[in-house]
Amino acid sequence: MDRGIWATWYDLPEEGKEEYLSWLHQVHLPEALTRPGYLWAAHQENVMSPEREADIHRILTHVNDPGVDNPGVPTGNQYLLLFGAASPHTFVDPSVPELMAQADDRTREMLARRRNSRYCIFVEEARVDGPAVKSRQPGLTPGPVVQLGSFNINALENEDEMGTWYSRSRLPLMTPMPGCVGARKLVSIVGWAKHAILYEFVSLDAVENHFIDTDAAWSTQVVKNLIHAPHSPSLGNRIWPA
Repeated sequence: MDRGIWATWYDLPEEGKEEYLSWLHQVHLPEALTRPGYLWAAHQENVMSPEREADIHRILTHVNDPGVDNPGVPTGNQYLLLFGAASPHTFVDPSVPELMAQADDRTREMLARRRNSRYCIFVEEARVDGPAVKSRQPGLTPGPVVQLGSFNINALENEDEMGTWYSRSRLPLMTPMPGCVGARKLVSIVGWAKHAILYEFVSLDAVENHFIDTDAAWSTQVVKNLIHAPHSPSLGNRIWPA
């Protein structure tokens, strides 16, 4: 079971972008999957339209919003890179800084092209499967479309209600949802965000047409207590593997 997830959000400049993507998909990710414990990798390009940005900022509070205490969380969100492993300890032994120290010059040069990069290492708290779970391929790789929200709570006393909401309302809602591959509630061992929720879908159309909440009042009550990472939740199409 893939209970460990390493997530990296980042941007790319236009100059050299195609060279970077070719290297990442053809060289770096296949090589990374030879590391002990690595089970899968997925790379997606996120939706960054003005309309989507306006919608999430209308509903959610973000760490880079005016009036919110901002500890300097990097704002990258053009791409999302995910690795899966049986345990999150796979990604801390060796750690991300240790991997960078061991990298060859070509790898360092390519990874240095990323802008506004941030990462978290998560352990799975709970998961549910949706009606489209059998479409997940290859192997354990997440579905073709992933929405990943990452956030902290605004006050310690609100943790209990949030946990109950995910357990009693949000995750059970995903199991019959058309186009849903699955959902995972995550907590971090590395990174700014303590909590995350990863949704897998067969397409962006499935998100647009079926991703709804039947308990809107309770959802609004919980959501107002969350401080999201910049641009969270990210949503996009997987571009590797095809």
